[in-house]
Amino acid sequence: TSPETKNKSNAKININTATGTQLETLPGIGPSTANKITAYRKENGKFSNIEDIKEVSGIGEAKFNKIKDLICVK
Repeated sequence: TSPETKNKSNAKININTATGTQLETLPGIGPSTANKITAYRKENGKFSNIEDIKEVSGIGEAKFNKIKDLICVK
């Protein structure tokens, strides 16, 4: 099984409801970035699509590409 297939069978992390601890399980997301994501959510409301997470300071195209298959919005 390739890592991609394995990730798709796991539950994705909903970036609109995930706690900081849950966000930190994503590759490249540490406590500081997890805090920025939750702070962004409080200020701006829910993400309408996964690409919106790139609006968070510290999440650029490269980091987004690492996590895009592991996150969702609901």
